[in-house]
Amino acid sequence: MYMKEPLLYQIALTLLPGIGDISGKKFVAYCGSAEAIFKESRAALQRIAGLREATLEAISHPKALLDRAEQELLFAEKNGIRPLFYQDPDYPRRLLQCDDAPLMLYYKGNVNLNAPRVVAIVGTRNVTDYGKENCARLVAELVQDNVLIVSGLAYGVDTVAHRSAVQHGIPTVGVMGNGMQVIYPATNKKLASEMLLNGGLLTECMSGTQPDRENFPRRNRIIAGMADAVVVVESALKGGSLITADLANSYSRDVFAYPGRVMDLFSQGCNYLIRTQRAHLMESAANLRYVMRWDPQQTPTSTQTSLFREFTEEEKRIMSLFENQQIVALDDLIVKTELSTTKLANLLLNLEFDGILMALPGKRYQRCY
Repeated sequence: MYMKEPLLYQIALTLLPGIGDISGKKFVAYCGSAEAIFKESRAALQRIAGLREATLEAISHPKALLDRAEQELLFAEKNGIRPLFYQDPDYPRRLLQCDDAPLMLYYKGNVNLNAPRVVAIVGTRNVTDYGKENCARLVAELVQDNVLIVSGLAYGVDTVAHRSAVQHGIPTVGVMGNGMQVIYPATNKKLASEMLLNGGLLTECMSGTQPDRENFPRRNRIIAGMADAVVVVESALKGGSLITADLANSYSRDVFAYPGRVMDLFSQGCNYLIRTQRAHLMESAANLRYVMRWDPQQTPTSTQTSLFREFTEEEKRIMSLFENQQIVALDDLIVKTELSTTKLANLLLNLEFDGILMALPGKRYQRCY
């Protein structure tokens, strides 16, 4: 008999060959639970389209997977780590909105991963004095905003963001690209310990996973998916920060970037994001508050307009989608209103002019009242 069987099977699911984050969730939905997958008959499993023979064989003879899962549970218990399956109520809700959210996360810490406001701060490992100053100033300015700051615990901007958060008493979580048996880079071991007092460490990697290069792009999707907003402090034209920004845009998150001098290597990535309208220009936390509508004194200008505005039938179809949510993606508007793209674009523009809707990055629209 294995310990904590439901959790054991959830970890074992992440070890199944041929099963990824997206297909794993579909598999659970089909069978009812991770445990049910391993207790389903082979004949029933063979009726599921796309399952490889290696996957069927691993499910039919799961001892090796269950042994490894039990080993991981023992490691987690010994080190105060909490496995969070994607169905766990404490799993980051924002991340769960992303199709490729990890099936399982491993969390060590004491803060709510579903804080009301989450800001990710990312940037180059080769941070300049200009980047350090902007990053530290941003964190200091966010003290009043009740935020959770997320970053990647790497050299450079990540380290400045985490350290500044610790200094100002802001909760901060480091998302790692390796297992929790090691802190990488080693120079951040003391910082990581300080973060655990008011924050935490998070990874999708099981113990023993080394900080290999290929793990970090996957780590970046967690950082982007967990956040309401992603701030790029400094970045060259290529690198992990731009990957994170692209992921954030694909997840319909707001992206911000600090501009820099055109000839500075580590401002080129930020300038590119701003120039191509992939990011809002960032000068201070005030820009973030304005776009995210976090300023308590920021009153929507559309309230009086909306009280007396007569909507057409087609506008009513659009506005009905905003009854239970503040922000709606353009793709959802196209599908659910069944209006032509051209017609919808004209209606949305009129609603913007009247101060009823506001266009956001990532092809999204926000209700202004």
